[in-house]
Amino acid sequence: MSDILYAFAVAPFKDMAGSPAFLGEVLLGGVFAGLMYSLVALGFVLIFKASGVFNFAQGVMVLFAALTLVGLLERGVPVAAALVLTTAVMVALAFAIERVVLRPLVNQEHIILFMATIGLSFFLEGFGEMIWGSNVKKLDVGIPDRSFMMAGIHINQLELSAAVTAAILVAVLAAFFHRTRIGRALRAVADDHEAALSVGIPLRTIWVIVWSVAGLVAIVAGIMWGAKSGVQFSLSLIALKALPVLILGGFTSVPGAIVGGPIIGVGEKLAEVYWGPLVGGAIENWFAYVLALVFLLFRPQGLFGEKIIERV
Repeated sequence: MSDILYAFAVAPFKDMAGSPAFLGEVLLGGVFAGLMYSLVALGFVLIFKASGVFNFAQGVMVLFAALTLVGLLERGVPVAAALVLTTAVMVALAFAIERVVLRPLVNQEHIILFMATIGLSFFLEGFGEMIWGSNVKKLDVGIPDRSFMMAGIHINQLELSAAVTAAILVAVLAAFFHRTRIGRALRAVADDHEAALSVGIPLRTIWVIVWSVAGLVAIVAGIMWGAKSGVQFSLSLIALKALPVLILGGFTSVPGAIVGGPIIGVGEKLAEVYWGPLVGGAIENWFAYVLALVFLLFRPQGLFGEKIIERV
């Protein structure tokens, strides 16, 4: 028993102390991945706060945005024009979702709205495949996928650019949500729909805005992930990695999504590198969900979520 405890609890930390440069690479890779998770999680949080809808289709929106962009590029559209057209497509998608999906389901149970987003995800996936095809597409954003050395640590230029872009967008969205008039309106709608309507906040307009913002987030996430691993239909599974981030940070917390992403990213990288060899590897695939399960058992509202108090 003591040998087992040593292998799992002591040996990994001895390895960390013995190779600080390698540890730095692992931590940096975790932060880079975590910022990308935060970016996807923010799309969930924004929609959930504004409408109370858990948007199961957020991952497919990332895929659809990436497919649209790379499809336009393949047809000879210049990069700038392709970005503008993709943005227009995602904003139009937000209008269509509000008119066709949300408006007929106003005041319905949350489970009905959740099921509607599941249907929306299958529709977008099939629609994207019908228009752009199902083969894996390479997305070149002009950033070389090569590494350079800094302070003895290998840093991938593409991953660094993706992480910086994600960090900037996360900061802009956080400021937008807390500092602007529209952001305050979004928070008011999230707190109480009826009270927001009573003071003149147009609920349907807010829904269109928040779904449009989630679409813009999906564009950036699609570009970053598509440039890294290619635009393919498994890209929609990124949303599943955002779920542990939401559980850790809290489903209604923008700061929670920002903090939860790096925690998940760093945690899964450390687990894969230092504990993976002890159990045959592949810890990275499920570590985040186990950590989320622990949070559900002991702090179900997440790090920054509001504690649920039930009165009986």
